[in-house]
Amino acid sequence: MSKRIWFVALAAAVAAGVAYAQFPIMDAVANKVIQKYQSASCEQLWQEKAAGKGQPKGPEEQRAVQMLRNDPQMRTAFFNKISAPIVNKMFECGMIP
Repeated sequence: MSKRIWFVALAAAVAAGVAYAQFPIMDAVANKVIQKYQSASCEQLWQEKAAGKGQPKGPEEQRAVQMLRNDPQMRTAFFNKISAPIVNKMFECGMIP
């Protein structure tokens, strides 16, 4: 049974790697987003949250959001990659319970 679990885990890891390899631009954007959150202080994140309400998005961000809206596979790969680091940082900063 143990060998079967390792095989399933290996297959999932390979599939995740293929998903990221399919979207190199998405992967670069996701890494940029993750780096932003990991390098920011909690105070900076709170200030950005307060200042960012109602702000229009720049053309680059609008284009990235449109790409994610149009491609469900890319959207899934993007959110799978960024979710854990961002949620952990937000939790550490008291931004979520």
